[in-house]
Amino acid sequence: MASEYEVRKYIAYWFQLGKKVLIGNGSEALLPKPVIAGDRYSQEFEECWQKIVSPDSGDCYLEGTKETIGELLTPAWEMSPCARCAMPVPLRDSGMPAECCPCNDLAHWPNTEIPQPRSPVSTQLQLSGIRDRLVNISNE
Repeated sequence: MASEYEVRKYIAYWFQLGKKVLIGNGSEALLPKPVIAGDRYSQEFEECWQKIVSPDSGDCYLEGTKETIGELLTPAWEMSPCARCAMPVPLRDSGMPAECCPCNDLAHWPNTEIPQPRSPVSTQLQLSGIRDRLVNISNE
């Protein structure tokens, strides 16, 4: 089952590549800029997410896909890396997979020469982890 965390991450990664989420049965397209602000998702992303999960928004789709975000939040779906580009894609828990990866219409993707989409990173936690490892090494 895809958790809300995994679906948010899926949407955030594809936003970073310029994919939009169509809400209101395609009447409005969302693409927040920026997606990440330091160690968390940006306020713009959070506002988009609230619109996406709002019952008033109707069916919401990631551009180039057929599965609604609401469907992805059910137990029938899980997130796995795309075999072509390693980006997160939805797979049915049982049965046939989604028709295609959202990368199918990105002409220059995958591109290993640019930074890959990512999740927010806590710089403080990362630095603390490095410090702790250095302290452990020096104490040995």
